[in-house]
This record gives sequence, structure tokens and C-alpha cells, in this order.
Amino acid sequence: MLLGPAAMGEPWQPHQQPHHHHPHQQQQQQRLPGFGNASEPSAWPGTAAPGGGAGGPGGSVSPWDIALCATGTAVAGENALVLAVLFYTPSLRAPMFLLIGSLALADLLAGLGLVANFGVRYLLRPPSEAAELGAAGLLLAAFSASVCSLLAITVDRYLSLYNALTYHSERTLGFTCAMVLLMWSLCLGVGLLPLLGWNCLRDQSACSILRPVTKDNAAVLAVTFLLLFALMMQLYLQICKIAFRHAQQIAVQHQFIATAQATSTRKGLSTLSLILGTFALCWIPFAIYSLVADSSYPVVYTYSLALPATCNSLINPIIYAFRNPDIQKSLWLACCGCVPSTFSSRPRTSSDV
Repeated sequence: MLLGPAAMGEPWQPHQQPHHHHPHQQQQQQRLPGFGNASEPSAWPGTAAPGGGAGGPGGSVSPWDIALCATGTAVAGENALVLAVLFYTPSLRAPMFLLIGSLALADLLAGLGLVANFGVRYLLRPPSEAAELGAAGLLLAAFSASVCSLLAITVDRYLSLYNALTYHSERTLGFTCAMVLLMWSLCLGVGLLPLLGWNCLRDQSACSILRPVTKDNAAVLAVTFLLLFALMMQLYLQICKIAFRHAQQIAVQHQFIATAQATSTRKGLSTLSLILGTFALCWIPFAIYSLVADSSYPVVYTYSLALPATCNSLINPIIYAFRNPDIQKSLWLACCGCVPSTFSSRPRTSSDV
């Protein structure tokens, strides 16, 4: 990435012999003002005008940033509802609901981080490096906790099937709380990295597609994410095998095809496809792009891949919370004080995914 007056937010002055410039160099110089200078908040890539800052007088607000802020607001509101239901319903205290609450809290913070990043970028005057790094750290910690919570839910579902007889005695609430606290400590450590000096505010050439994260740090995060996704996929494949085996054993024991059990298995497989498909479509393109791209790439590519990734936090409550019969029952009671007669709260079986 070329450095020069344009990269520092100053008006670009042409050289005395402009005809010697290569076309590719001219394209890079035209992109650089979009990333601002070291003091311009841009935890997500920006579209600031040359020498004009990201917002305020004389500057325009990027529609992409508006979309991210709106998505963050929706994410925060949706996950706040999940947390409220879990908090005010005493019956939802099992380890599984604690993990769902951890996921909802992570996505809530991610939504607030998107809103805070918009405020730091466009509303905070004068710009503050500490505020920029704080917003970036919040986003890193929140999305890291979200992915780790998804992995923890996957591990919990695997253990509930693999050790079905001893699961409830081994997976106590205290043990789950300790694991969740450990996970959040690690994610908060990741969020502190930009504030501890792991940033590119002093070296624009080291910036990744998500300033102020450096290219090396972004590559490490992307590789770690891909490894976690591979682990999740392997665990869900094992869950699928165990669920099929349990369904076959029940069918053999009863000398007939258990219709309810077959329905449960099909529902589990559809849930499995929904979980992995949604997660992969939202995050895999963005993770791969983070490995191959840097801050010299057109900013529209980053926005078009970052927006679906943030939408994963909007979909998570639908998959993991609102489809759960116990949470549905609590929502009905909270909203209208009754439960529909057509509502059926079926107990979870060993072939559920």
C-alpha cells in the first residue's frame, strides 16, 4: 500500500511529471483517502472524502455504515429480548440455556459495538484514537465470544448424546459457568489486543481490511475461525451419526419404525443443515477474504462481505433461542399471559440435534 499525503488525509498534489505515473498507482492513490489518517475513526473501512473526514460538515455518511448501524441496532434489540426471557424465567437455568445466554450476550455486545463504531466514526468530534481502538476491541471481543459460544453449544449437544446416561450428572451448572467464564476471559483478552498496541494506527501499510487490525492479526483470526468451523462441522457430523444410531436402536427395540423418533431425527437434520449452512454462508467468505486482501482493496468488497457476517448475530437467536419450545412458552406467557392450545412442548430426546 502506497503512502503519501493522500494517505494522511491531506489534499493530494500532482507531481510535476504526472505522465510517468503507472495507472495502477493512480488507482491506489484514489483509494487511499477512503481509509483516512491515523486519527480518523474507521474500525470498519470508510468512504471519507479526501481531507474531509468521515462525517460532519462537508462529509457524507456511507450507506454501508448506515446499514451496519441499523443491523447492529436490530441485533442488540433481538438478543436483549432473549436475555430478558432467560433472566426472568426461573425454569430456564439448565446448562444449555446458560450457553444460549452466553451467545445472546455476545451478539448483544456485537450489535452495540456496531452502533458504537458508527458513533465514533461519524459523531465523535474531535476524533479519538482511544475511542476508535475501544470500539474495535469491543467488536473483536464480541464476535470472538459469539463464535466460541456457538462452538460451546455444539460441544454441549455432542456430549448430551455421546454421554446421554451421565450427561446431567457431569455437566453441572457450576461446571458450565466456569467454562463460560474462562471462554469470556479469553475473548476479552482478544478484544484488548488493539488497545495494547496490536494495531496499525502508526503504520498504515500494515492495515488489514478492517482498520485498525493489522494484516498479520487479521490472518491469525481468520485461520483460527476456519479451524473452529472445521471442528464444529466434525462435531455435528458425529452428532448426526449418534442420532441415527439412537433412532435405529429404538426402532429395533420396539419392532417397528418409531414415527415420532423418525420425525425427531429429520427435524434434527434440518436443524443441522440450517446451523452449518447459515454459519458458513455468513462467515466463510469474509474469513477467506481477510486472508487474501488488504487495505488497498476496494472498500465495497469488505462492506459487502462484512454485512452478511454481522447478520449472523441477527439469525442466531432465531436458530438457538426462538425455536426452543421452553423459550417459546416463556415468550407466550410474557407477551399475552397464556400458552396457545396448539402449542406442544415436546421433551428433548436423544436423537435431537
